[in-house]
Amino acid sequence: MEAIKKSDYNYYLPEELIAQVPAEKRDMSRLFVLDRNKDTYEHRHFCDIKEYLRKGDCLVLNNSKVIPARLFGKRYIKDADGKQTSQLGETVIEVLLLKRIEDKKWECIVHPGKKMTVGTKVHFSNKLEAIVTDVLEDGNRICEFFYDGEFYAILDEVGEMPLPPYITSRESEKGRYQTVYAKYEGSSAAPTAGLHFTSELLQEISNMGVDIVYVTLHVGLGTFRPVKEDIITNHKMHSEFYSISDDSANRINAAKKNGGRVICVGTTSCRTIESAANEDGYVKAGCDNTEIFIYPGGRKIRVTDCLITNFHLPESTLIMLVSAFATREKILDAYKVAVEEKYRFFSFGDAMFIC
Repeated sequence: MEAIKKSDYNYYLPEELIAQVPAEKRDMSRLFVLDRNKDTYEHRHFCDIKEYLRKGDCLVLNNSKVIPARLFGKRYIKDADGKQTSQLGETVIEVLLLKRIEDKKWECIVHPGKKMTVGTKVHFSNKLEAIVTDVLEDGNRICEFFYDGEFYAILDEVGEMPLPPYITSRESEKGRYQTVYAKYEGSSAAPTAGLHFTSELLQEISNMGVDIVYVTLHVGLGTFRPVKEDIITNHKMHSEFYSISDDSANRINAAKKNGGRVICVGTTSCRTIESAANEDGYVKAGCDNTEIFIYPGGRKIRVTDCLITNFHLPESTLIMLVSAFATREKILDAYKVAVEEKYRFFSFGDAMFIC
């Protein structure tokens, strides 16, 4: 098979189409409906998603909760013998929580990182400090945190939401970078396809006889990291933790067995159930870490029948995933139309339903 190039997933996007703030009302974002079998598309609003769902379908959502994972502090200066002093340096250190390793240890991105060697201690507030315990090959740090109180409550006090780098506005309220059904803390980025749902819309969908099922995948910043390899098969995904309960697995499998469609809300929900799927297309319950990379010509999608998703960055693993779902040509054609129709792109942007 011919090598798949990163450049095959590039497209033209005017900067003004990158959404800086969310829609005034969650479910009034626009909805681009792509029928991959009929090669047709429609332009609707997200609240119209009900018209494309039917009794017996299973709607799968990621209930991971974004934490205020961006911390700013100052490191304790070391003396000539390398011993930590009580004096704080002037340089502000940014620490971005990526993934929990143990109870108090997290893998982090640290900037600037030159002096953040093993043993360096950082002060964030009177309630929160950390020490670097390891430096990884990719430059990330393992940090152990010390705190007085409940960790996530302290993060709410001193941390900031880790909005994607392409969002330069800070006008959005903290709650809008969070789904209405977010439950389990651990994500460094929001599962953004779910941002379009309101509690009322979910209730209406449930009343139609659609089974709403929750899985958990804690989204890491790997979501925003560019693919650096020219040949995409050389790209290595960042590991992310996921969990699927027995009840959720059973309900997904029941829908599949009874002829219903499994509709994933977002690439994270899709990656979760595909990570836990066997060759027969059934999902196994459990907890694990996944590095699954879905792209055209790679491992086939086994469970997901339809996908609700946002518009993704050029040359990203996410546009490669949706291309595996609907072919590269159909996705790039759809994106071209979306640009012409001035859809809003990326995390706070509009939605697409691929069926």
